[in-house]
Amino acid sequence: MFDPASRFTQALAPDALTTIPSALNALNRAIHECERTRADIERDPAVLLLARHLGRLALENRPAQADLRRTCIEAAAAIDRTPLLLTLARRGVGYDADAKASFHAEGRKAMTRLAGALGLKRGEYRVRSNQAGIAVSGDVSLDTAELYIQLELGCMGPGNEVMFRNVDGSRGGRNNWASLSELLDPERFAQRIHRELRLTTTPATSEPLLA
Repeated sequence: MFDPASRFTQALAPDALTTIPSALNALNRAIHECERTRADIERDPAVLLLARHLGRLALENRPAQADLRRTCIEAAAAIDRTPLLLTLARRGVGYDADAKASFHAEGRKAMTRLAGALGLKRGEYRVRSNQAGIAVSGDVSLDTAELYIQLELGCMGPGNEVMFRNVDGSRGGRNNWASLSELLDPERFAQRIHRELRLTTTPATSEPLLA
C-alpha cells in the first residue's frame, strides 16, 4: 500500500527500530518513497532522521573505529589467501547467479591448469561448462580421448567435488573422487590421476601452484 506519509511518522518515532537491519530497511523504504514522489532524497527530513538513527545504532555499544578497520583488513587478507573456488564451495552457489558465474569461470581456469599439469597440449582436451538449473552449481568438465574429469558442488558432499575416470570409446571407467583442494594443486593431482588411471600422457614437472 502506498502511503507517502509513513516515512515521516516512522522518522519521528524510530524507537522500535532497535537493530541495524530494521533501521536500514526503514531508511531504504523512505528513500524508495522519495523516488516515487520525486522528493529530494538529500534534503528529505524523514530520510535524514532515519539515517541519523541508523548511525546511532552503528555507534552504540559497538567496537571502536580503529578496531573495526583492523578487523576488516584481517578479513580481507584472509579472503585473499583463500582461493575463490573454495569460498564458493563453502557458501554454495545455488540461486545466486553472480556466484554461479564465478564458480564456472574459476572452474574453467582450474581445469585448464590441470590440463597443462597432465601434459596435455591445445587441441588434445576440451574444457566445458554446464550451467544446469538455478538450484544447483552445474558442472565444469575436462575431457580427452582417455580421460573425463568433472567438478560439481554438492553432488557427493564435501571432499568429493571432483570426479575422474578413464574413457574407453563410448564407455566410462570406474568413478574416482577427489577434493576441490586437490584440484587447486594441479601438479600433485595430475600425478595422482596418472598413477590411478595409468594414462599414456606424461605429467608436467613444474612447481605446484599454491592453493
